[in-house]
Amino acid sequence: MSCNPNLTPQELREKIAELKQKRNAIILAHNYVLGEIQDIADFCGDSLELSIKAAENTNADTIVFCGVRFMAETAKILSPGKKVLLPTPDAGCAMADMIDLNTLNKIKKQYPDAVTVCYVNSTAEVKTGVDICCTSANAERIVASIPAEKEVIMVPDGNLGANVGNALKRKIIRYNGFCPIHNRFTRQMIEDRRREFPEAVVIVHPECAPDITAAADAALSTGAMLGFVKNSPAKMFIIGTEIGIIYRLRKENPDKIFIPLTEQAICPDMKKCELFDVYIALRDMKEEIILPQEVIDSARGAIEKMLK
Repeated sequence: MSCNPNLTPQELREKIAELKQKRNAIILAHNYVLGEIQDIADFCGDSLELSIKAAENTNADTIVFCGVRFMAETAKILSPGKKVLLPTPDAGCAMADMIDLNTLNKIKKQYPDAVTVCYVNSTAEVKTGVDICCTSANAERIVASIPAEKEVIMVPDGNLGANVGNALKRKIIRYNGFCPIHNRFTRQMIEDRRREFPEAVVIVHPECAPDITAAADAALSTGAMLGFVKNSPAKMFIIGTEIGIIYRLRKENPDKIFIPLTEQAICPDMKKCELFDVYIALRDMKEEIILPQEVIDSARGAIEKMLK
């Protein structure tokens, strides 16, 4: 964690606001990051929302991405003319690191006629080798758009692939990657929470295993969770995803109660970014995401197909 005993949180927020104007910057934050970061962001969202925001033709010269590396890389791919800063350069994604381009190419050789769908939780390099990207919010829609006679490879999240296959009644050639946070959830956790809070609605993320999504009332991306909760008459919800989303849920729905499926659902990488990191990023314009032009060109097509 970063800290500076000489600056209070309020002073940091003021300095960030000044530097943001000076650098003509926009701050994007994922729903899982610390509440203090969500509060200063120009836009908070899930992977799909942030991908769209990064692709928009804004007047900003700089994008400060508060999240993990693959998200900042995606922003750079979609906005190659802008400076993209990742305040915590060591913030990675365990799932994204579970597959590389060499492994992907080996899978593709086994199924040469298959359409390769890649979850955005992947490196820029891996995105260069796929046909189309998807997020947890649009994965079903993306796969449904592929002709039924075509085989479909989905990487790297095996759980997302299984949930999509089950929903569409379609065979998916799945990779065995996973999110360590969502993969630790069990049916017992859901049963225990339901006994404790019988009136609560259980919502989990599509990165959870199929038996977990089947045991829940809904399996939704974080962005979809926000809309679901807002429009639901229910007053209590059990949330089966990284607990960072609960900060925003409570903020936007002060009259409702939110219980984490487990208090241990914490992604250490998502929690690395603090106010001081954003301040340093804008002050020193680092760490800038630099990608080879050929990677940007190769990966952009798959992401733009998704956004269409």
